[in-house]
Formats: sequence, C-alpha cells, structure tokens
Amino acid sequence: MAPDFELPDQHGTPVRLSGLRGKPVVIVFFPFAFTGICQGELHALKELGDTRVLAISADTMFALRAWADREGYSFPLLSDFWPHGQAARAYGVFDGEKGFARRGTFILDGEGVLRWQTMTPVGQARDVGEYREVLTYL
Repeated sequence: MAPDFELPDQHGTPVRLSGLRGKPVVIVFFPFAFTGICQGELHALKELGDTRVLAISADTMFALRAWADREGYSFPLLSDFWPHGQAARAYGVFDGEKGFARRGTFILDGEGVLRWQTMTPVGQARDVGEYREVLTYL
C-alpha cells in the first residue's frame, strides 16, 4: 500500500489519499510552483484524461492557488508545507538540505497499491507518455 496522507489543496480543502480509491492515482511531487519545468509537466498531466492526478510541493496553499488559477490546472495541487515535506518524506523524495520535494512520480492502482514509481533528476522534465503506458495496464 502507498503511504497515506492528508494535505490541503490550493483552496484549503483537505484531500486524503485513501479517500480516492476506485480509480488509479498519479502522484507527482515537484520542487516549486511558478517554475518552467514544473509548469510544462503539469500542463502535460492535464492530458491524462479521467485519471486522478495529485501534484504535491512544499509550497504554501496560497502560492499553489495563485499558480493553479493562472495556469488553469483542474486537478488538486497539494501543499506539503507544514509539517514541511511530511508527505514527500514518506515517499522518500524530500531533499531536507534544500527544503523541497524532488521530482518523484508514483502511480497507484484503484485499491491504493503502489504499482510504479520513478525519479526524474532536477532540471529534467518527466516523460508523461510513459505514465500513459503504465496506466493502460491498471
């Protein structure tokens, strides 16, 4: 089972991972809002259709809301701000020295079981096409 968490989305609404059972979930940790690579990745994630996407950073929910409003993201941007990086730590992607989440991606099946994961180096964009391929098997 994937580690459970509850984090506020960009509107302050709590989102609990275990409450999203029934469809696959793509969890995407990203370093910071308002950055070029992250922006491109999140725009590409909008194309995953009806798959549930949770994008998580250690930014405040206020920064995430401003970014989501500007970019038109329809999926939840979750704030892992306090306790700082707690969810990212549970998934092993928090860089405590720099204070941000590394580019980790986790795909869960409809029962909440972790089926696939990858880490993308800082400064390199993720391959969203790879996610589509994995999701065809869930």
